[in-house]
Amino acid sequence: MEKLLMELQHAELQHQTRRHFLQSCGFGIGALGLGSLMGSCSTSGSERGDALENKPAAVPHFAPKAKRVIYIHMAGAPSQLELFDYKPELVKYHGQDCPAEFLEGKKFAFIQGVPKMLGPQSKFNQYGQSGAWMSDYVPYLQTVADEITFIKAMHTDQFNHAPAQLLMHTGGARLGRPSLGSWAVYGLGSENQNLPGFIVLTSGGKQPDAGKSIWGSGFLPSVYQGVQCRTGGDPVLYVSNPKGMNRDLRKKTIDAINDINRHIYEDVQDPEVLTRIDQYEMAFRMQMSVPEVMDISKEPQFVLDMYGVKPGEGSFAMNCLLARKLVENNVRFVQLFDWGWDGHGTSSRDNVEEGLVNKCQQTDKPVAALLQDLKMRGLLEETLVVWGGEFGRTPMQENRNGLVMPFMGRDHHLEAFTMWMAGGGVKRGFSYGETDELGYYGVKDRVHVHDLQATILHLMGFDHEKFTYPFQGRNFRLTDTEGKVVKSVLA
Repeated sequence: MEKLLMELQHAELQHQTRRHFLQSCGFGIGALGLGSLMGSCSTSGSERGDALENKPAAVPHFAPKAKRVIYIHMAGAPSQLELFDYKPELVKYHGQDCPAEFLEGKKFAFIQGVPKMLGPQSKFNQYGQSGAWMSDYVPYLQTVADEITFIKAMHTDQFNHAPAQLLMHTGGARLGRPSLGSWAVYGLGSENQNLPGFIVLTSGGKQPDAGKSIWGSGFLPSVYQGVQCRTGGDPVLYVSNPKGMNRDLRKKTIDAINDINRHIYEDVQDPEVLTRIDQYEMAFRMQMSVPEVMDISKEPQFVLDMYGVKPGEGSFAMNCLLARKLVENNVRFVQLFDWGWDGHGTSSRDNVEEGLVNKCQQTDKPVAALLQDLKMRGLLEETLVVWGGEFGRTPMQENRNGLVMPFMGRDHHLEAFTMWMAGGGVKRGFSYGETDELGYYGVKDRVHVHDLQATILHLMGFDHEKFTYPFQGRNFRLTDTEGKVVKSVLA
């Protein structure tokens, strides 16, 4: 009897081992490639493993004004004092010692001792019927000033890049919370069963300081996290068939793997197994849909020229054009990250003169083109475009160890910075909030990061206080325990 029991246990272990091997490894390198997409390709949260199309996990509290979002993050934090927050009084204080009240009890990333005040390095003027103050660093954006709502008294709690980026995109400065894009797809579902609901495009040569966690799903099911696409080669790694495997064979492979996964789900009832099934099937559909939507060869030459796109060259301009194509194909949330906006003044590349000018030259034209293109196609009204960094820059020149930097630069600043939004239910040609005469503090209509998040969710149809997910014994929300909707910016 004991021998029979041992033989039965051995047979069961062999069965589990074979099943585990087939599930994890698939059939050859092609299936391994598809497996690498798991946890990246968003599809579904339903119990049948259906696609997310028109199957949101939550119900909007009211009709959304913004059905899609394009969030443009300038990683490193551009200087608001050279771009949008005009401070003529700061010119008068240029080169003088920083007032003591700006230093006492304050924390900075690098400033030590008493730094000198730094006047704006750009020239400002008013543009559009709204009379928006904008600098000569952004000549193309000036032409669409009347489409934009500027939020000029933003503030945050974090003055280092990674935690500030986490706070901006996940609502918390520590790892483990879902990103704004994940919340959006969790709440509204996807409108295209052949594309992920949340797609990320990066430029600038490096990933954001907080890494891929700022488009992760945190404690939400992994089906809702962002899919990072590339602008060169395969848009998603391993989306192409490997040598020796055609599309029919790959489909049979996926069907075999998912048959095994369905048996596993029947045994363990783990919802992540359903996510795995959906992601394999989404990966198969993406083989056709992703290359098509990422192909710009059919775009008219005037559109390429408008964005400044050079075919075959991965760039921020290319990402802006792809963002338009993605929302045109009903992708719910598109996140653009552009690295290189940290203007400390340690070199000619990271200062508020040459360095910031160069970054603006790379990005100003395509951002303005994106707004124009969306409006021309009738998409801007239901697409919210958000632009900004993770914090601001100081009105004084950075010094380290009491020494002035070799170039004009500004330290990280959490008390005041500027972000803007356009389309998707916000006012056109509007400025909200004010900073003091030197641009140090917000003195009127201050907006915290959580307030911005609450406002974005409101535009997408959600009451941020009621839009929650149960985790570890309590209901979590994007805005944690804070935040209020900035109603003044709503159209």
